[in-house]
Amino acid sequence: MSSQPTALFALDLTGTFAFGLNGALTAVRAARLDVVGVVVLGLITAMGGGFIRDVLIDSLPPATLLDWRYYTLATLGGLIAFALSRHLRRLERAIDVLDAVGLSTFAVIGASKALDAGLGVAPSILLGVITAVGGGTIRDTLVGRIPTVLRTGLYAIPALVGSALTVLTVETGVYGLPAALGAAAACFLIRVLGVRYNLNAPEPPETRGRKDSREAGA
Repeated sequence: MSSQPTALFALDLTGTFAFGLNGALTAVRAARLDVVGVVVLGLITAMGGGFIRDVLIDSLPPATLLDWRYYTLATLGGLIAFALSRHLRRLERAIDVLDAVGLSTFAVIGASKALDAGLGVAPSILLGVITAVGGGTIRDTLVGRIPTVLRTGLYAIPALVGSALTVLTVETGVYGLPAALGAAAACFLIRVLGVRYNLNAPEPPETRGRKDSREAGA
């Protein structure tokens, strides 16, 4: 069972469910899959980033396999997405908010676990980001599309901020539940603002020029 503070653990479980739900919804819309395929992609989205982190820091078996609540919630999210995908379209904003909770919590926990394993500042920040976005990247690759984290929205940047703040607080000796929640809140706020105002990371000038030309000709 988890040794995390209760508040952070609750957010971690919420994020796992949200990633399972959102990942499975993406699978339903991007590919014609049966219930097994949808649930598997939901599980990969929810747990894939943590698997990568735990393998890299040699923490085996992965933490999410040691607590039945993680894979149960991820599976539940996948099943709900499979059964109710049409009806969930009207709740996309709420699902995006839950997804931001998962992104934020995973970034913080990933970075802190990397530090606990003895990694330095830069590798710990990197593993925090990988924990947050790794599952979705694997999912998108499996359904044959460019990963969302590489092409749209503020996704990797908020995870980077949350991971960096986590590492900073640990390195300065002030890390604890308030600091962890603060780092998660910063990541969450940036992600939600990105969704609300359709903000994106900077693109190459050539890409922006083509986009402007298409919009002008529309």
